Amino acid sequence: MKKILFFLLPLTMFAQSFLVSKIPLPKTYIQNLDPYECSESCMQEYLDNGMIFSFLAHANKKLDNQTQDETRVLNISILNLGANILSNKIRIAMLLPYKKIGKYASSTTNATFAYLITKSHSFELKSYKIETENEEDIRAALAKIEADGFTNIIAPLTIEGAQNIVNINPSVNIFFPTINKHDLISNSAYLTFGAIDYKAQSELLMKEAVSPVVIFSDKSKTGKKLAAFEEEAFMYTTVENDNNEEPSIFSFFSSKKVEQKPSAQTRIFHKDNKVIKYFISRRTTNLERYLKENEKIVDASFVINTPIVKSGMVMSQLTLYDVNATNILSTQINYDPLLLSMTQYIDRKDMIVANSITQNNNVLVETNALIGNDIVYDWINYTTTIGIDYYFSMLTNEDREYQIPLKDGQMIYDIELLQPSLSRFIKYVHIE
Repeated sequence: MKKILFFLLPLTMFAQSFLVSKIPLPKTYIQNLDPYECSESCMQEYLDNGMIFSFLAHANKKLDNQTQDETRVLNISILNLGANILSNKIRIAMLLPYKKIGKYASSTTNATFAYLITKSHSFELKSYKIETENEEDIRAALAKIEADGFTNIIAPLTIEGAQNIVNINPSVNIFFPTINKHDLISNSAYLTFGAIDYKAQSELLMKEAVSPVVIFSDKSKTGKKLAAFEEEAFMYTTVENDNNEEPSIFSFFSSKKVEQKPSAQTRIFHKDNKVIKYFISRRTTNLERYLKENEKIVDASFVINTPIVKSGMVMSQLTLYDVNATNILSTQINYDPLLLSMTQYIDRKDMIVANSITQNNNVLVETNALIGNDIVYDWINYTTTIGIDYYFSMLTNEDREYQIPLKDGQMIYDIELLQPSLSRFIKYVHIE
C-alpha cells in the first residue's frame, strides 16, 4: 500500500502544474541608477559586452538605431518587463468561431498577443468564443463584448459570419483578417477588412499565362472562387477610358465650367484564349486521365488552386506524364516553405507564386516564433498582425509598424511574384 501511495504522490503533484492560474505573471522593472547619459555608442558597448540589463536600463524609450531598438523590444517581450511609459490600457477583444476556423482560433490570438507584448503599454486581451456564426450567436457575443467595455474587436470569421455582422450593423470597431471587402457589400465606417486580394493576385498571374490555361482546383468554395477569378482575368482585359473633356482655349473665357465626366471601363474579350478547368476531389491521387497524352494541354499554363500537399502531387504528376507545361501559376495558397521540401526542383522550376506578405518586422517575427506562431508565410496570422497594428496606432497615436494603406475600409497589400528555387522563394523576373 505504501508503494502505491509513493507512486501516486508525484503524479498528483505533476497534475497540478497543468492548472491555469488567474494570477498574472509578475513584471520585472529595471531601475536606471546611472547618473550619466548613454549615447548610441555607449549602448552598443553594453550589448557587445553582454550587459543586457545595463543596456535596457538606458533604453526606456524608442531608439534611433533600428538594430538596437529591435534588441530593446525583443528583450522587453522575452523578459516580460514592466512598462516604463504610463498610458491607458489597450483593450482588444477577439471574436472566435472556434469550430469554423479551427487552429486559427489560437494562432490569431497568439499573433495579437505577440504584438501587444512588444509594446510599452499595458493591455487587456480577451477572447469571446461562439458556437456558430449565425446571427443570434454573433449578436449575443457582441452585446457581451460591449457590456464588458470593449470597443475594438478582431474577428477571424468566415464570409457567413462577416455577412451577419454587416446585417447587424454594430457601432463598435471590428477588423476581419480573413475577409476581403470584394466578398461582400458594406458601407459601415466601423468595419475594416484585412484579407489579401485573391482577385488582384489572379489578374497579375494571368499576365504570365499563355493559352490554353489549365486550372486545377479542389471543390471547396475557395477553389471554385479562385478558378472563377482566373478564368475571368484570362478571358477578359479591362481597359480604363478617360472620358474627361480637355478644356479648349475658349473655355478660359467662358463662365460655364466644363463638365468632367467620370472615366469608364471597357472589357475586351479574348476569343482566342482557352481555359480548361478540372475540379478534383480530396481523394483523387492519380491524374493520368487528365494529363496523359492529352493534346488539349500541350504547352499550357497550369494554375494550381489546391492545398500544399495536393499541389505537390499535381506538380509531380505533370513531370511524371511528361506534360510540356509553359509554366505553373499559383496564388498565396501555395506560398509555403513546405513546397520546397515536398517537391523536386524539376517539378517547380517553372512555377510562379503570387505573394502579399511583403513587409516583415524582425521583432514581431521572432516574438511570434517564440510562441510557435508564424507570420512570415501564414497570411491569416499576418493580416491579424496588420489589424492589431492598425488598432494600436489608432488608440495610441504611435506610428504603425506596417505601412499598409487603407482604402474604403480595406487594407491594400502589394503583390510580388516569386519563384520557388532550390532552397527559398526568389523574385520572379519576366523574360520576354
